[in-house]
Amino acid sequence: MSTGNAAIRGAEHFGTVSVAMVTPFHKDGTIDLKAGVELAGHLVDKGCDSLVLAGTTGESPTTTNEEKINLLKAVRAELGDSVTLIAGTGTNNTASTIELSRLSQDAGADSLLVVTPYYSRPSQEGLFQHFTAVADSVDLPICLYDIPSRSVVPIEMDTIQRLSEHENIQAVKDAKGKLPEALQLLQNTDLAWYSGDDPLNLPFLSVGATGFISVIGHLAADKLRALREAYDQGDLAGAQQIAASLAPLERAQGRLGGVTMVKAALKLRGKDVGAPRLPILEVDPAELDQLEQDLQDAGV
Repeated sequence: MSTGNAAIRGAEHFGTVSVAMVTPFHKDGTIDLKAGVELAGHLVDKGCDSLVLAGTTGESPTTTNEEKINLLKAVRAELGDSVTLIAGTGTNNTASTIELSRLSQDAGADSLLVVTPYYSRPSQEGLFQHFTAVADSVDLPICLYDIPSRSVVPIEMDTIQRLSEHENIQAVKDAKGKLPEALQLLQNTDLAWYSGDDPLNLPFLSVGATGFISVIGHLAADKLRALREAYDQGDLAGAQQIAASLAPLERAQGRLGGVTMVKAALKLRGKDVGAPRLPILEVDPAELDQLEQDLQDAGV
């Protein structure tokens, strides 16, 4: 689908302000599709032009393929083409990633987010062959997700350069945070670049990133949209002010973990999306007063 931002590298397929959406659950632990659709609509109303469904913030390791696809179909049916839907399909199993990627394509995903295979610590050639096999299996744009803090193995510059030659590999979500490498790859490839680490949203814009795939955007999508627009308009001071105002949310995420923080914060703001699934825990009640203060300090 078109977002109206086709002149911005990658925006047509991945948007500019995206949230890696949490997956809502009922009290009995089953997926809550109604709450998922409502949350997606809320995030679009607040300024998101794309959403990642069933990514790692969506608890992909503890949701089934059926649940992932049902959520994708439900959000697509309700929101239509008003938002770009990016399906999180990456696993540490190439065959499983291909299967989920094909299912997501058939269910109406606009593009895919494929994380670096975790735990198994593949070589760079293994990564190249993994991502190439996934890209060969579908007819959708793919965003690589480079997050060595979770996967251990980074996607090295030379590997990204090689992968950029595949017509379906069109973007990178960067949670590695090496801005000089991002700048070089932006100059040497046609890849779109997305900040995957909220404290680095503004620095990534400075090297040419298209936008953000955010966690704190659950609470502040409108502020992220304003940050993007201020930067585009040359209002650096305004962009800096917005970025600084979000620091309390970033600290809360660092202290509590993304899924735990977001689900608790949404509940404090009247949007109950249920508890995480084990092994992720609900927020400790002793943390709620500080989390409420963080939300107030961030103006959300």
